Amino acid sequence: QVQLVESGGGLVQAGGSLRLSCAASGRSFSTYAMGWFRQAPGKEREFVAALSWNSGTTYYADSVKGRFTISSDNAKNTVYLQMNSLKPEDAAVYYCAHRPVYFSYLTVPAGYSYWGQGTQVTVSS
Repeated sequence: QVQLVESGGGLVQAGGSLRLSCAASGRSFSTYAMGWFRQAPGKEREFVAALSWNSGTTYYADSVKGRFTISSDNAKNTVYLQMNSLKPEDAAVYYCAHRPVYFSYLTVPAGYSYWGQGTQVTVSS
């Protein structure tokens, strides 16, 4: 069992920045990948970014490429999402997700076994 705790959400003006953090904990767990998804009211949960833990390979949704950066501190079992140039359409609840073992598809929610509780990001225009 892996517990994920997110932090860093809040209210920001359009064009501003936020940094989300997600710390993973549990007894003797492995990590293949961690990712970020978001869900706006009335919409499906959508992929934002993912990071392959050992290789450091990153993946981004087209809508956030060049603005968001996913990174990790493997020693702390923590993944970050630096969000710059935020737009009103980025507003959503952001969820951290954890994949313990290999899986091909890291851009779909079904690829992850554990989820955080979510953190709200609000972007004012």
